[in-house]
Formats: sequence, C-alpha cells, structure tokens
Amino acid sequence: MPDVDAIIPGDPCILVIFGASGDLTRRLLLPALYHLACDGLLSSKFAIVGMAMDAWTTDEFRERMTVQVRQFTTRVPFNEAVWADFVGRLHYVPGKFNEPEAFARLGTVVGGLDVELACGGNVLFYMATPPSVFGMVSSALHAAGFTKLGAGWKRVIVEKPFGHDLASAMELNREMLKYWREDQIFRIDHYLGKETVQNLMAFRFSNGMFEPLWNRNYIDHIQFTVGESVGVEGRGGYYETSGVLRDMIQNHMFQMLAYLCMEPPVSFAADAVRNEKAKLLDAVRIMSREEIDENAVRGQYGPGRGPDGATLPGYRQEASVSPTSSTETFAAIKLNIDNWRWEGVPVYLRSGKRLWKRGTEIVVQFKRAPDVLFRNTAASSIDHNRLIFHMQPDQGIELRFHAKVPGTAMRLQNVNMRFAYGDAFQASRAIGYEVLVYNCMIGDATLFSRTDLVEGAWRIAQPLLDRWSTATPSEFPNYEAGSWGPKRAFDLLERDGRRWVEIINRDVLEKVPLFAGSDPAFQNSLLMTLEPDVYELGDYIFREGDSAEEMFFIARGEVEVIGPDGKVVKTLGGGDFFGETGLLTSRPRNASIRALAQTDVFVLKRSDFKKVLTQHPEFADSVERIAKERYKLILAASLVPVAGKAAP
Repeated sequence: MPDVDAIIPGDPCILVIFGASGDLTRRLLLPALYHLACDGLLSSKFAIVGMAMDAWTTDEFRERMTVQVRQFTTRVPFNEAVWADFVGRLHYVPGKFNEPEAFARLGTVVGGLDVELACGGNVLFYMATPPSVFGMVSSALHAAGFTKLGAGWKRVIVEKPFGHDLASAMELNREMLKYWREDQIFRIDHYLGKETVQNLMAFRFSNGMFEPLWNRNYIDHIQFTVGESVGVEGRGGYYETSGVLRDMIQNHMFQMLAYLCMEPPVSFAADAVRNEKAKLLDAVRIMSREEIDENAVRGQYGPGRGPDGATLPGYRQEASVSPTSSTETFAAIKLNIDNWRWEGVPVYLRSGKRLWKRGTEIVVQFKRAPDVLFRNTAASSIDHNRLIFHMQPDQGIELRFHAKVPGTAMRLQNVNMRFAYGDAFQASRAIGYEVLVYNCMIGDATLFSRTDLVEGAWRIAQPLLDRWSTATPSEFPNYEAGSWGPKRAFDLLERDGRRWVEIINRDVLEKVPLFAGSDPAFQNSLLMTLEPDVYELGDYIFREGDSAEEMFFIARGEVEVIGPDGKVVKTLGGGDFFGETGLLTSRPRNASIRALAQTDVFVLKRSDFKKVLTQHPEFADSVERIAKERYKLILAASLVPVAGKAAP
C-alpha cells in the first residue's frame, strides 16, 4: 500500500467516468477526486472525461460539478485555487452506451487529451452505472479500439452490487473477463476505503501483544454490527430487489470479516493479502436449511417513533415498496469459521435499517479470566475483556478491561482505554473513495475484490437467499422503526449465554431521570455494565415469585406492573426502571412486569448492581427513595449499603 504521507501523485492518466451525470459521481466521486487534488495526490498530467446521456456541453458539465462539489465536499474551507485548476481538467461527451458513434467521439476526446498531457496511454475507466451495462460498455470500448490507445495501462473500476446472487455474479465475472484481465478489474467497495477498516490489518499485524491472542484459545466470540437509523430514503424500488443481506452483509461485512479473521499474509502485496482473504471466506461454514432456521434471523421494520418522538413510517409504507413486501431490512446471522484458528468461536453479524442509532462496531470478546483468586474478596465476579473497533460515525479503537477501585478492599470495575482518530490525527475528513481511486491510479489492488473473493462471499450468502425466498415470513413487520431490532435477534445470542453489546454514551444515560446529572465517573462505569434486551408485546419480563437477578431500565417502549391480585398497579415508559426491589431485599419478585409494546431495556445484573451500590452510595440513596415512593416500601437501614460496606 502506498505511503500517502510521501505525497507521491498517482500515475498520469485519463479518467473516463460512465454515468457522469449520476448521483454517485456528484455526491462521492468528484468530491473525492477534488480531495485528492487538495492533497497533491493527482498527477499534473491528469484529466477527467465524463460520459452520460444528458445533452450537456463541457462548460455545462463544469458548471454543474462546481455546484455539486461545493455542496458535497467534506473539506472546509473550500480551496478556490485547487478547484480553479481542477475544473479545467473536466471534459464531457454526451451519448448512449449502446451507440458506437458516441464511443468514437469519446475516443477522439480521450486520444487528444492523452497526446496533449503525455499520459502514455494510461486510461482508467470508472463504471458508475448499474451492473447490467458493465458488459455493454466493455464491449463498446473494445470495439472502439480503446485497448490499443497507447502503450500504457488500461484499468476498469466497477461499482457494487456485483451480481444479485451467486449465479449472476459468476456470469458477470465471465462477461467482464471476456474483455479485461483479472489484474485490470478493480471491484470497488467504499467501505474498504475507511481508515478504520484498513487499520484492522495495521492493528493486528503491527502490535505484537494482540496477534498471539487472536485465536480460539483466548477469544470467546466476535460481534459485528452495522446499524442505520435511516430507512430506505426514497430507494424503495432498489431495496425491494436487494434487502439487507445483499445490500450490506454479503459485500461490506463479509469483506471486513475477512480482514479481521484472515491469517497473516507474507506481505502487504495485493495478492498476498487477497489470497488470505479468500482462504478465510472459503473456511466459513456453508449452512444447511436447518442451520439457517436456527442461526439466522431476519426482520422488517414497521411504524415507530424516532428519538424526537416523530412518527416514522414502516417499510411497507415507504415509496415504491409493496404493501405485502417480504424483503428483509434487518438480519442477524451466526457464522462458524472451520479452520484451526477459529474453530468453536462464533461470529455474530447483524445489520438493519431504522434502528435506534447509526453505528458500525466490531466487538472482540475475550474469554473470561479464572476468578479463583478473587473468591474471598469483594470482587465477586470477573467480566469479559472486550476490544471494540468503532468504524462510524466515530472512528477509533477501545479496550475494556478491569481495574481495582481505590480503597482498602479488592473491588474491580470495568474501565476503558480509547483511541479516537480525531484526537490523535489531524487528517482531513474523507469520503472513503479517495484511497480507493488513488490506489487504482497506482495499480495497488489490495483493497479490491478478486473474482474468487466475490464468488466466495456469494457462496456463503446463497443458501440464506434460497431459504428466505421459499419461506415467506408471516410475522413481518417484526420490529418497530427506531428500536433495537427484532426480539429473535437477541434470542440468537441469549440461547448461547451471550448478549449483544450495545455501544452507548453518556447522552443516552442522561435521558434516564435516575442518571441525569449524575457523576461522570458513575455514568462511565454504567456504560460498560448495562446489557440490552428486547421484549415483544405481551411478553412477561418477569413474573411474581421469580428470583430477582436483574434490574431493568426502559430505553424505549412501555410495560405494565401487575400486582399479586392480577390487577395493573401502574404503567412505566421510557426512562423508568423496575426490578430494583428484589435486588435490594434479596427476595423473590413481588409483582409481574409485562410489555405493552415492543420494549427495549438495559439490564443491570445482580453482581453489577451490588458493585454500583457499593461504589456509588448516591445511586443507592436515589434507588431507595424512588422504591419507597413507588411501592411504599420501607427498607431497613442495614439493607442500604454505605461506602466501604458490601452490598446485600
């Protein structure tokens, strides 16, 4: 991979963009190229030729791109001097992709610029078009003689989705390989242009302390979440033919999983890295029909409410979506990797739209340390250590481990060490395409998929597509817009004795009245102990007489409290809590709690509850006061712990 800090410009070349009037070009591609120009990473011998059906002139194309780049650039302030030079490099050729005359005109323009700029015949073709025209454009380029234009290199970038299923991906590969060699094809995935994705390799292979632990001997499991708070955003027609499995999991997530779990390559040469990625994908167990039913969950969002209380439509109410659609907008999958390094370490993937927050995180959970040393101390239980890769919106790496609480007793608390890119580096905000396009210009294919990688990912996904296409879900929609997702996704982990790790911050806790305005150290300790769970309408969270093992905080939804006589005592909603009485008194539950809607809760386990009470007596005071008010319960003073004394 190139040393960008050395400011080595890309090779001289002509970049031809097919679909130059489209959304991708104006929102992402042209702003990314402008950013490369700002960083001095474009050759002085460089030009862009756009081609699309719109009957624009070069001057009109330049005027439109000037407006669009100013709107979508992430660089502030706008560099007028760089743009003045850059815009003069833009050219435009109108035409349809099935017209030989249009490609003849394109050839004249490209050939003239190649001579004028002395690019040596280097041409980079970017297909910012639907995959259905990849073959058409490739055929037209070859018929027009572009492969004979000078002695320089010819490369082609193709956008996802690369195929709709395994069969179509294989056919598309065959079609592309009729006109291009494998080393000329750059299949782009903008996710792999993110700094934190590339940092997966740097983190693993440059830090000697972690690679020896990166195996089944030390890692309990891996969680990988890509959550989106938005819906389909006017793309209902596209999403109806895609769904989250095709749109997110099959490409983005499987490729990132390969970087996370692959064997160390012999070097960072493109094929050395891609060979190891291919081996990893080949090792992922292909699930049978029965295994899919057990280890995969799909969902579709229904109407709900956003964080501000605004009503959100369900997927079936979105534009261009069938009112009986069975397209999944959420999926959670348990994968197994059948090789020596990862045997017995499950990998849980989940992704969905209209969830409670936007975020991409990978959680590597290590096996629990033996607690034999702490049996006769105040540290009654040992939690898991976790390594968390934050991909978006905040980029960073976090390590959660145990530390001793100050004092005379041996008490442990979860703490974290966090590296944030924004705090450590002064790098300008990027779109994700900058690194990828630059790598194409210098011929570095490390971050791009080969034919075997594309087909390997589809082989994993194809059985799920087949199973889900023959079993129409009767329960859709099965999660509310703005929620944490369907209950079955949480059952998937709880069945294995695990829970999803929801990454929350102090802003979330401030919305809970009990925690609002509390000490930051107290809030930070809670952030690493609260666990998420989901209940559907009518579910009993617990019943009268059950043993009290947990306390609950309602993040979203509503529950009813049912007394011993079967009557509803009161209802509780977002920001309320319940279950503390049983933990304070060490007695069975004195009431039942039932969900009145899909309800998302944070769970505080008994062991963590005791730690919090002991270390933060102000929390104990608040819990006692509210419990007295709610249940008219007078707690014995001996039951409320004070600083330096163990909780009950």
